[in-house]
Amino acid sequence: MKLDVQTLAGKKSGSVDVSEAVFGNEPRVDILHRMVRYQLAKRRSGTHQVQERGDVSKTTKRIGNQKGGGTARHGNGSVSQFRGGAKAHGPRSRDHSFDLPKKVRAMALRHALSSKVKNSELIIIDEAMMKTPKTAELRKQLADLGVTNGLIIGGKSVDGNFAKAASNIPNVDVLPSAGANVYDILRRHQLVLTKEAVADLEARLS
Repeated sequence: MKLDVQTLAGKKSGSVDVSEAVFGNEPRVDILHRMVRYQLAKRRSGTHQVQERGDVSKTTKRIGNQKGGGTARHGNGSVSQFRGGAKAHGPRSRDHSFDLPKKVRAMALRHALSSKVKNSELIIIDEAMMKTPKTAELRKQLADLGVTNGLIIGGKSVDGNFAKAASNIPNVDVLPSAGANVYDILRRHQLVLTKEAVADLEARLS
């Protein structure tokens, strides 16, 4: 599969052959959905916790007589009905992550890349480098490329000037090729890959 290559200034810079196995799949929504759930679950801190019956420090003495008080037959005051009592079945600290096979994770990334190709939302540039970290200059270049809400994936490392300039532009993210992931690809409208990123992703997923 041949795809056009542009410069950061929006000019044509030839073409590149990309792997059908990585960029030419028919995207499966179920695989992408599983991967996004997997990523978001791993990000959860799981530190939410409330006091339950065993955590409340109150006397366990019966708060009233069994009969004759004119009220319900309550035991101690640590239950959820009373002020200072515990919450019933509240959240506890736990790990929300779950396992997903490595093959499924790799398949999901291939399908995410393929979905961008299918929807004409993939742009390939020769390199993502700037001489000076000028945000206004980069914003104009991205506008010429048609990128208003996008993820830019560079090579093994991201140019420092380019990353600094992009950090001040809303809805634009920059990642090295090793950081390419399904959630960040799908949450942005356009995906911009450098030629080095294409080679790295093909080596990783082929």
